[in-house]
This record gives sequence, structure tokens and C-alpha cells, in this order.
Amino acid sequence: MVNLLTVLSPVLRALLHFYGLRSQTIEIEPGTVVHFWGPSQIVENYRSQNNQAKSANHLEKPALVLLHGFAATGVLTWLLQIMAFSGTHAVFVPDLIFFGDSTTDSTNRSPEYQAECLAKGLKRLGVERCTVVGCSYGGIIGSKMAVLEPDLVRCLVLSNSNVAITDLQSEEAFERIGSRSWTELMLPETVEGLRKLLGAVVFKRPWLPDWAYKHFLEVMFDSRHERAELLKALVIKDKNFAIPKFSQKICIMAGEEDNIFTPEIVQKTKAQLGDKATIHVIKKAGHLVHLERPFVYNRLLKKILTNL
Repeated sequence: MVNLLTVLSPVLRALLHFYGLRSQTIEIEPGTVVHFWGPSQIVENYRSQNNQAKSANHLEKPALVLLHGFAATGVLTWLLQIMAFSGTHAVFVPDLIFFGDSTTDSTNRSPEYQAECLAKGLKRLGVERCTVVGCSYGGIIGSKMAVLEPDLVRCLVLSNSNVAITDLQSEEAFERIGSRSWTELMLPETVEGLRKLLGAVVFKRPWLPDWAYKHFLEVMFDSRHERAELLKALVIKDKNFAIPKFSQKICIMAGEEDNIFTPEIVQKTKAQLGDKATIHVIKKAGHLVHLERPFVYNRLLKKILTNL
């Protein structure tokens, strides 16, 4: 049977073109490339200026960077938000390293390295100031980028995410979900494993036929060894954890039924961040709130972006 995701890839590309986005791979350093979807005019400027773009700010649209989580590429994660915000914002959707067409021959698997590469890529596209919205793993990367590049990141939106994840948070999540490790949960090898992952991250798991799970497994879980290393580098010791000193406004959007970053975890983070942080809890949603309740999510995100 032909893989449905592969068949739909040209359709997805055409849809992104309709919403004004184009694909571009950027060499960050020898051996490291990051793939972006970005506004067509910005991408064309980048190509015509010998890979040194003019400022993205000339579009007179604020830059919005959408960072995906651990189970899919950027455009599959954020398609509903691309459609909702591309008219009012210059939307940039990168693939994190070892996802999609982004890769490196570096041995550095830290979130900080991901953040450094993303920041360099955005600057080469001409982005001078942006709002970063990060889902799950992408939110942790966004947090690192906000600390490393305070002049670049205007505001950080954590979407079912946190500024870091610790040993204790991990163990508590494993107990809630019934898993032994992040690798076991986030890198499934079987239909049953993928079904378990989906059940862990959504409030109500939709029924899908086995072939749909098989198609997703075939396409979305390459670079397994490298991704396992990313997961290992992600978790920090509780004794080493400290809330970063952000200069930016931090907005937290959380699903009330999230089994990974529970409302209790994000409320604690909000309290530690103090007046810089706001929190929005969305009912009847789990870890993928932007997909589970997209209209509510987009309305709240629009309000956040309007009030910047």
C-alpha cells in the first residue's frame, strides 16, 4: 500500500505555497543545515542576495517562529496555525535538527545547540526580532534561544512546555503514562507503541486504522539513534535546575489534561517566573492543545500577539 503521507506531501507543499511560504535549507556551519519554511519574499531575498537576506522587517509584519515537538516536522505540527496567522505575521517554521531536512555532523545534542543553530538560521534570513512559540520539546529549545538571544526573541510562548525538564518530572510523567523512558515513549517502533504515544499526549485519542499508524511510523521516525541522543541530552538533574532570568514576556498555554507538563508543573513555573509570565489553561485538551482545540488555541494566541 502506498504511504498516504508520502502521497499527500505535494498537496501539503502546494497548500503552504498558497499561504505564501517557501522552503529553504540554510547551512549554519559546515556539516550543519537547518530547513525552514518562511515567507516567499524573504526566501527569495535570501536566494538573490547570495544567501544573505535583507531585513525581514521590511515586510511590515511581525515575525512569528513556530517550533515543533518531538514526533513530527514543523509544518505537520503547526499547519492549522500557519493557516491562521500567515496573513498577519511573517511565519517561520523550522525543522529542528534530525527532523525533516535538518541535520548535522556535530556530536552536540544539547538544546542549547539546537537554539544556537535556529538563531543563526533566522538571522541569515534577515529576522531581527521575533515571537517564538514552542510546542513541548520546541518550547524548551525556544527557552534556550530566549536566554541566548534576548535581542532576537521578543516574546516566548510555551505551548504545553516548560523551560526545562528534570529527572523528577520525567519519573513522575513515566508513572502517569506507564512508560520506562522518554526513548520508549517518544520513539515507538510498533503500531501499539505509537498508539500508546498518541493516547498519552491527547485528551481523547481518535480512532485510527492500523495502516495509518504504520504510515506515520514509516515516515516520521528516522534518525532514531540521533533522536535518542537528543532525548538523553534534554533531561537535567534536579539539583542543576534553575529558572533562567528571562528579559522577555513569557506566556504559557497548557492543556488541562496534559500528562507530561501537568497544570501543576506549569503553575509552579509561572510562580517562579513571577510577573513576567502569564498562563492560559485550555479545558478538554492534553499535550497537543494546538491540534486538539485549534480554534480556542488560535484565539488565545492571537490575543497574546495583539497585546505585545
